[in-house]
Amino acid sequence: MTEIRTPRLLLRRWHDDDLAPMADINADPRVMRWTDEGPSGDLDATAEAIERWEEEWDDEGFGLFAVELLASGELAGFTGLFVPEFLPEAGSDVAISWRLGAQFWGQGYASEAAQATLEFALQDRGIDRVIAIDRLGNEASANVIRKLGMTLDHETTHPTSGHPLLVHAIDLTEYEA
Repeated sequence: MTEIRTPRLLLRRWHDDDLAPMADINADPRVMRWTDEGPSGDLDATAEAIERWEEEWDDEGFGLFAVELLASGELAGFTGLFVPEFLPEAGSDVAISWRLGAQFWGQGYASEAAQATLEFALQDRGIDRVIAIDRLGNEASANVIRKLGMTLDHETTHPTSGHPLLVHAIDLTEYEA
């Protein structure tokens, strides 16, 4: 079982008792503002998403981790890696992603989890290049991306919603520099 411990977080595979707290996170319009999914606290939809994330672990050897606070055992959200199939121009690139409940914002958890995930991708999984995709104007995500040392690769638009997207990237040589 793949787990990563940081000073304050446990990044782990998903448990059955993660369903309700993740559905609550997905239901918060503040959290979902920058996604193209929109808020939904639907338990069935969240269960299907978690199932897809777990299947990606089985198929790809990576996926989205559940992010648990070590101090309390609370589920804070997710971080991890995925293949951005919605963006055909990404080709075979692997993207890093995160989503935390609003009560966990502003405490450095997203950066801590994303940094551990980036290291996992580049050093443990042997992925040569990792991208991050964010919507134009999402300054909180832009801050995390800057802290990861990623640089702007290109601008594009979401193929279905038309939202402007920024694609950032880092490769192993840049990461190690």
